[in-house]
Amino acid sequence: MTLNRKQLGAEGEERASLYLQEQGYIILQRNWRCSSGELDIIASKDNQLVFVEVRTRTVYAQGSGVNRYGSVLEAITPRKQIQLRRLAEIYLYQAKLRNISLRFDVVLVERSGEQYSMNHIKHAF
Repeated sequence: MTLNRKQLGAEGEERASLYLQEQGYIILQRNWRCSSGELDIIASKDNQLVFVEVRTRTVYAQGSGVNRYGSVLEAITPRKQIQLRRLAEIYLYQAKLRNISLRFDVVLVERSGEQYSMNHIKHAF
């Protein structure tokens, strides 16, 4: 089944959420929005707040010898990182959270046919 970009992203976020729950994370928010943008997943684990950016890609050919995750990680540019940090600040302010340990993770979701694989990068930036 062919998915459009929006459907692929939604499916990737759903699978990333399930994966994180299997790893012991508590999902606090999904697709949290404000006028400045959106945070894909806000979770907690081990007394730490985790802001998770989900990137989903369809893989058409395996074994090309290219770093499979390079282009996906490169998509999270310094500008995007700044935006995510600002959104996290807004979330913390609105939720009245202070002096809390936090980090930014990335979950890379790759779809090959009907199969999905995850790569969870903790402390990505």
